[in-house]
Amino acid sequence: MKTAVVTGSTSGIGLAIATAFAKSGTNVLINGLGSLTEVEAIRERLEGLGDGKVIFHPADMTKPPEIADLMAVAASEFGGVDILVNNAGIQHVEKIEDFPVEKWDQIIAINLSSSFHTIRAAIPGMKAKGWGRVINIASAHGLIASPFKAAYVAAKHGIMGLTKSVALEVAENGITVNAICPGYVLTPLVEKQIPDTARARGISEAQVKSDVMLKFQPTKEFVSVEEVASTTLFLASDAARSITGTHISIDGGWTAQ
Repeated sequence: MKTAVVTGSTSGIGLAIATAFAKSGTNVLINGLGSLTEVEAIRERLEGLGDGKVIFHPADMTKPPEIADLMAVAASEFGGVDILVNNAGIQHVEKIEDFPVEKWDQIIAINLSSSFHTIRAAIPGMKAKGWGRVINIASAHGLIASPFKAAYVAAKHGIMGLTKSVALEVAENGITVNAICPGYVLTPLVEKQIPDTARARGISEAQVKSDVMLKFQPTKEFVSVEEVASTTLFLASDAARSITGTHISIDGGWTAQ
C-alpha cells in the first residue's frame, strides 16, 4: 500500500486530493488549518473511504523544523513517503508599493520554500525504493502574471523552476516530478480574494468574478477541486511514469491565449 503526504489538505484543493487518495486505498498524511474537532472529523471521514490509514500532522509550513517532523512522522508511521503533493498555499492581493513585507515572506515560505523542504526530505526514501511521485500544485500564475499578486506569482514561478530542476536530478531513479497549474478554482482561498480584489481595483465583488477571474478562462467556468484531484491521481499512477519535469494546465484555456 502506498503512502501520500498532502500539505494544506484540510480544505479546498488539498482536501479533494486527500479524499481521492483515501478512496483509492492509499495511506494519507493530511496537514492544514482547523480546530482539533474539525480536523479529527475530516480525518475520520477520509479514513472511512478506503483501506488506508489517515493521520494528521499540524506542521506550520513556514517553519522548517515542523516540516521536517511532518515528513519524519510520515516515514516512521507508514515506512516511507511514496507520493508527495505540495499544495499548501496562501494569497495576498495588494499594490507592490503597499505590499506588506511580512506577507511577502509568509507567501514565499508557504508557497515555495515549504516545497523545497518536503522534497528534500522525501527524495532519499524514494531513491531507495526506486519509485516516487512529487506533484506540486502550482497555478496558471506559475506561467503568467496578474497585477497585485507579486509574491504569489513569484512563488508559483519558483515552483515551476523547482519542479523542472528536481525532475532532472531524479529522472533515472523511478521518480517523477511534475506541477499542476489550475486556473481559478472556487476554494476558500479564492473566495477570500474576491473582496480584496474588489477593493484593490475599485469594482464590485460580482465584477471580480465575471470581469477579473472568469474573464481569463474561455470556458467562463471555475475549475472544480475534483478535476485537480483526478489529475493528481493520474500523475501518481504508473500510467504517468514517462511524464516528468513538466506541468498540466487545468485552466479552461486561460494560458492558451
